[in-house]
Amino acid sequence: MREKFEELVDGFVNNRVGVAPSFIPQELIAALQKDLSEIHFNGLMSEAGVGNIASRVYAPEIRKDKIYWLDNKSKNINQQQFLDIVAQFVSYLNSTCYTGLNDYEFHFAVYEPGSFYKKHKDQFRNDTGRKFSFITYLNDNWTDGDGGQLLIYNDDKLVSVLPESGTSVFFKSDESAHEVALAHRLRMSVTGWLKRV
Repeated sequence: MREKFEELVDGFVNNRVGVAPSFIPQELIAALQKDLSEIHFNGLMSEAGVGNIASRVYAPEIRKDKIYWLDNKSKNINQQQFLDIVAQFVSYLNSTCYTGLNDYEFHFAVYEPGSFYKKHKDQFRNDTGRKFSFITYLNDNWTDGDGGQLLIYNDDKLVSVLPESGTSVFFKSDESAHEVALAHRLRMSVTGWLKRV
């Protein structure tokens, strides 16, 4: 995984956004797709809100995705394998970039057709624990016409990422404003934050 970790970090250093196609092994992507599809089909996902626990409101005019939080102690082997890769990446960042990260949190996210998330930053005003945003996509054969692009705004530079299966994205939670464009088909990801608490 070291080469993939370096690919994300190099992209971040050079462009403030790291993008690594095929970051996660395809077998794990397929397993996570299956897990998320079953969770969504069984109605176990929640409407996503805006803000943290202390200030959360549900604002469908701002975001319309559904989420399911991953449990770090889950016995689900696929989710645990993904979180193990995250833990390895955190260790790599701490040993090479001295980031001081000591926690992370992740959820499955689904954007049904017609869903979006307007421009925002990922760090809360009343909680600065989130240091880096980290997203991995689970969508096969995604095209521009499917919408749902991740649009990242850094000063006057726009980075557009197609949410293609296996691609991972990495950026600073408090610096990079971003949005999810209107999705025209079901869009799935594992989305989370690397934290210092």
